[in-house]
Amino acid sequence: MSDVIESTPITVIKPSGKWSFPSFREVWKYRELLYFLVWRDVKVRYKQTILGAAWAVIQPFFTMVVFSIFFGRFAKVPTDGLPYPIFAYSALIPWHYFAHALSQSGQSLVREQRLITKVYFPRLVIPLAPMFSGLVDFAIAFILLIAMMIWYGIKPTIGILALPLWTILAMMTALAVGTWLSALNVKYRDVRYTIPFLTQLWLFSTPIAYSSSIVPERWRALYGLNPMVGVVEGFRWGLLGKAPPSMTMVLISAGVVLVLLIGGLVYFRRTERTFADIV
Repeated sequence: MSDVIESTPITVIKPSGKWSFPSFREVWKYRELLYFLVWRDVKVRYKQTILGAAWAVIQPFFTMVVFSIFFGRFAKVPTDGLPYPIFAYSALIPWHYFAHALSQSGQSLVREQRLITKVYFPRLVIPLAPMFSGLVDFAIAFILLIAMMIWYGIKPTIGILALPLWTILAMMTALAVGTWLSALNVKYRDVRYTIPFLTQLWLFSTPIAYSSSIVPERWRALYGLNPMVGVVEGFRWGLLGKAPPSMTMVLISAGVVLVLLIGGLVYFRRTERTFADIV
C-alpha cells in the first residue's frame, strides 16, 4: 500500500507572483473546458426559444432599421455615397459581437462562482469563452449582410481578405476590457452596472450611425484611441468599397488594445488568487 502511495504523482499548485503573466500553455491544457463553456453558452442562448438562431439577426437588423429612419432619412447623415441601411448594418455586425463578448466576459467570473470555488483551472478560461461563443451569432448575422450586398449590387474589394484581422482586433478589444472588468467585478459588484452604461457610450463614440469622415482631421489621431473605430472602418472598406481606414488611426487603435490587453492580463493574474475567496 505504501508503495502505491509513494508512486502516485503529486501536483502542487502554488499562487502566482504578483506581477506574473498568465500561462497560455496552461490555458491550452484546459482547452476541453474552454470548448465545454463555449458550447454551453451557445446552447443556453437558443434553448427553449421560439425564433432560435434568428435572434442573432433580429437585434442588429432592427437597430439598423431605427438608425435608417432617424439618422438616414430624418437627419440625412452622410454615408460616403452608400445606402444607409447597409452602411449601418455592416458596422452593427462587428459592434454587436464586441458588445455581447464584452458584456458576457465582464460578468463571467461572478456568474461562474460555483465552478470557481469547487475546482482548480486557469481562471482566464472563463472570460475567454464569450469571445468564441459570440462568433456563432456573428456568422449568422453576416449571412444577412451578404444578402444585403447582393440586393444593393455591392461587390467586396480586395480588402475583404483583411476581415479576419479586423475580427481578431474586435476580439482582442473585448478580451482586453473584459479581463479588467471581470476581475474588478469580483471585488466591486457595482461594476456590472457600469458595463451597459460603458457599452452605450462606446456605441455612440464609434462611427456606426455616422461616418468617421465627419470627424475633423486634427482629431483623427485622438479618435483612433477607440479601437472599434478601426474595426468598423475596416469592415466597411473590405465589404463596401469605402476608403481604407487611416494607417495612423489603425496603429493607434492596435497600440491601445495591446496596452489594455497586457495590463488586463497582468492584473487578472495578480488578482485571480483571491477569486475563490471573494466571489
